Amino acid sequence: MQDHAIKSPEMRPETFFTGFLTAHGVVRDRRGAAIRQFNADISACWNDGVGTLDEDFVFDDGEVQKRVWTLSPSTNQRFIATAGDVVGEGEGRWNGSAFVLDYTLRIQLEDGAVDVRVDDRMYRVSDDVVVNQSKMSKFGVGVGEILLTIIRHPDVEVECAPK
Repeated sequence: MQDHAIKSPEMRPETFFTGFLTAHGVVRDRRGAAIRQFNADISACWNDGVGTLDEDFVFDDGEVQKRVWTLSPSTNQRFIATAGDVVGEGEGRWNGSAFVLDYTLRIQLEDGAVDVRVDDRMYRVSDDVVVNQSKMSKFGVGVGEILLTIIRHPDVEVECAPK
């Protein structure tokens, strides 16, 4: 990851992704047309340096999805990222106000599953707001992207699983 020119506010995953958050976004096809909208509730907790992000998505067509991320610290401002629909391990790294997460996502379609590479770039623009762009590709060719805003709600309490 290149040094990110904007250094503040710092995007340490363990300080931003904590407590209750919401996400609001659109899915765009390979031509850039918005094809879906969604909202998500996220409960984020950290235990002994390992983060759990429990995400519940609701799409405008009524589809509901759940993804539970585990972020385990690695070295040099890096995290290993896993989730049930992520193939293998993803890698997260942060610098300045940016957090980049690279992973392969298995998407279930009507006629079977397809694996897409995701380049997920998040930029903290204030204490409680992150702007996120996720570019998806297959065999190096862009197949779509997700644009979203993540908002932290520090006044809402989240119960974390006990140690």
